[in-house]
This record gives sequence, C-alpha cells and structure tokens, in this order.
Amino acid sequence: MLLQLEHWLKDEQDHRVFWLNGLAGTGKSTIAQTFAEISFADGKLGASFFCSRDFEDRSNLQVIFPTLAFQLAYRYPLFREQLLRVLRANPGVGRESLCSQMERVIIKPLKAIRIRTLIIIDALDECKDEDPASAILSVLSRYVGEIPQVKSFITGRPEPRIRSGFRLKSLRPITEVLRLHDVERLSVDRDIKLFFRTQLADIASTRSNCDFAEDWPSSSDVTILCKKAAGLFVYASTVVRFVSSEHHTPTERLTLIISLPQSTTHEGKFGIDLLYTQVLDHAFRDIDAGEKEFYSHLRSVLGVMLLVFNPLPMEELSALLRQPGTSIPLKKSDISTALRPLHSLLLIPNIEGDPVQVFHKSFPDFLTEPGQCKDERFFINPPTHHQEILLSCLNLMKERLKRNICNLDDYCILSEVGDISARRKEHIGGTLEYACCFWTKHLVEIPSGSHNVEEVLEAIENFFTTCLLSWIEVLIVMESLGASIYAINDVYQWYISVSSEWFVHKGLC
Repeated sequence: MLLQLEHWLKDEQDHRVFWLNGLAGTGKSTIAQTFAEISFADGKLGASFFCSRDFEDRSNLQVIFPTLAFQLAYRYPLFREQLLRVLRANPGVGRESLCSQMERVIIKPLKAIRIRTLIIIDALDECKDEDPASAILSVLSRYVGEIPQVKSFITGRPEPRIRSGFRLKSLRPITEVLRLHDVERLSVDRDIKLFFRTQLADIASTRSNCDFAEDWPSSSDVTILCKKAAGLFVYASTVVRFVSSEHHTPTERLTLIISLPQSTTHEGKFGIDLLYTQVLDHAFRDIDAGEKEFYSHLRSVLGVMLLVFNPLPMEELSALLRQPGTSIPLKKSDISTALRPLHSLLLIPNIEGDPVQVFHKSFPDFLTEPGQCKDERFFINPPTHHQEILLSCLNLMKERLKRNICNLDDYCILSEVGDISARRKEHIGGTLEYACCFWTKHLVEIPSGSHNVEEVLEAIENFFTTCLLSWIEVLIVMESLGASIYAINDVYQWYISVSSEWFVHKGLC
C-alpha cells in the first residue's frame, strides 16, 4: 500500500491527485498518518490537514487552506515571502470564500515559486459541508491545473458529496483512486496480523504485574483475531484497546474475545458501536428524525439487505420489498436512493448484478441489538423484518409460481435439457429462487407471539393450498428437491411453537 503511494508520488504522469477511499474503519487515517510521516522524513511533505468531526477547528472548511498555507510557509522560506505579501495586502483573507482563500494563500505563492511538494488532507468526509459536491474538491478542481508540480493526497469515505466531488470534469482524469475495501484480502490480513502481534507484544512487555505465557499471544489466537477482524482495521484497534484496559487482566480479556468467535458484543461496546453511531448520524443529519415514513422505508430496505440468507443484487432485493400499503415491488432506484448515504458502511457494487453486502459482521450485529443501537430510526428488529421478508416470499411465489414454469417438454429429463440454466434465469430468476429456497428459514425466525402472526398463518395455508406442487417443481429444476423436506419440517416445528389458541382459532385442531 505505502509502496504504491511512493510510486505515485515519484510518478511524473498526469495523476496529480490521489483519492484513498474506503468504508468506515478500514484504516484510511492510519495509512495517511504513516504516509505523512514517511514523506516528511524524506523532505517531500509540504503540508497536511487531518480532519475530525470531533473538533471544531478540524471540521471547519474555512480553516483548511489557511492551515495548509501556514505549514507551507514554515516549510519553504520562498513560499513564506510570497504569503506575507498576500497577507499584508489582504489581512482578512482567512474570512473570505474558499475560492478566494485557495487562490490567494495557496495558488498564488505556489505559482510564484514553482516548487514540487505534497499536500495531504485526511478524512475530508468529516468536515461540515453543505454543498452537493465537496466544497474543497470543487475549489481544488477549479485551480489544480495551475499547480501541476503539486500533488494532493486525499482520504475520505465514499460518501455522496465526496464521490460527486471526484467526478467533477477537471478532477476525474487526473485522480488516481484506491478503494481499501477492494484491496486483496490476503494483503490486508497480513497487515492486521502484524498489527495484532506487535501491539499485543507491547502490552505484554509493559504489564509487569501480569503473568504471560512465553508465546503470548499464540499463533492460533492471532489467527482467530485476524479472522474475526475480516479486513476491518478499526476492529483490530478496538480489540487491542479492549485487551489493554488497565483495570483488567490482558490474558483474560483476550480469552474472552477468542471464546466468542461469532460475536462482536465486547468489541462493539468498547468502540465500534460509537463509530457506527457517528457515521449514521452524519449520513442522515439532513433528514429530520420526525420523518417517520422515510426511516420506516430505510429500515425495511436495511432489514431485507441484512437478514436475507444469501446476499442479493439490488434488482432482486427490490422484488422482496413492496411499496408502502401495496403489493407493488419497490423500484431498484428507491433502494439505491435509500442506501446512497451508506456507502461508507456497505459494499454497494458498481457492477450490475453483484450483490449488496455488509463489509463486517459487527454492523448488522450493531443494528439488530437494541442494547447497542439505541436510535430507533436505525434499529432493525429481526422478528419484524423476518416476517416482512417471509410474507414477501410467499406473495412472490403466489404471483409467479405456475405449472411447468420453464416451458419444458413433457417427460423430459433435466440433464438432457441443454439450456436449462438459461431457462431458469429467464423464467424463474434469482428472487423467486431465493423465495423458494429460504422462505421457511425466515419463518422459523418469527416468534409465535409476534404481531400479526395470524397473517402469517393465513399466508402459509394459502401457499400449501395453491402453490405446493409448483414450488416442488421449481426445487426440482434447481436440483434442490431435498430442501423441501427440511422446509416442511421447519413449518411443522414452527406450527408446534405457535400457541394452541391459534390452532383452535383456525380450526387446525
């Protein structure tokens, strides 16, 4: 990663801007800090600004250019001379527009002395910005052509304003983009494993009051931690903070993490939850909390995306969602719009047909646990949404299942149908296949005392009355007939769990 940045810095080609983007917690700021330290030591760094929404003076756009100018003046005496002339003529330039600031305190001095240098701006998404496209990037796009000898390294989550800024006509062709979440996983895992080894070894060397095994942490422990991190750097740093607590024994805390391989509870409460809370608050800061219809729609979209048992593309997700109060499928564009502010938390593909996925298990864990997600705007109640998905699956099968759905010849043998895959795609499709395979998996996630359980009972009764044979036919075409046995057993077990009053009410016993 750092080697690629060094090559970019030395390269004389047209990519004078580098955008390092990545989902929340992937390690952008750590890379920026390290790159800044290396570049400073090599004498190549002119100035840097590390944004942070937690500090007023580091989240204010008006502060960025004056700060960069001050550092450039400190670093280059010739720049200082030019800047002083500007300040004498315009002492109030710090209160002027961003365009005026950029032109007067950055562009004019740099054009006069024509030095080669590097400017770093980290976490640009954390600045307060109301423009549709990032205000800083808009200004940069306007003037970047005037300082071809200056390189700009910028990091930020792929939020709408930042993405729009880098799409500006004058920036796009000169910007090199690296998406951290697209970096080869083996490379990321190596870095995270090294981080665990060095940080945990430091804890062992500084805690003389604790007894550590000679090989602590063991290779197997580090392997488990790396697997749990799943490419999320903030997870790794959170684990280290959790283990290093001065009020607890490190070995016991590490054992606690290792012993819960499928859980992110401890890590969440110790740091990751705060990250997710901040990102969600920032992403939807322009939408009033009282917009109940909007947030209900958002929860429905997130509920389906997070709780399906097999990740689905937006096109197929849309068929599992209904427009409020209707049986009309939600448009793909509606899903895309709902998820647009969440590009820093979700893997939203650029390629048509690729599934929408979460980057790390801790995010759905956060949204579905009321003790962690305390904001009702975003809390996903699994039973509620499993019920919504189940009813959508049953409704979809009711609408689309029919006899001989793939238009096969009578008495044909599936293995002899050369275009069976194409027929499946054309006549069944991914969403219907999902519904046929997984509807009962959603059913068993619904407690018997859930709201509107009667609606579920009626929908299942209707399914077995009208769709049973066509459902089995689809499973045969999919070569998954065995799944029907498990599915019917799921239904049977769920019916047993339903209180007897429902059976009496429905005349089932």
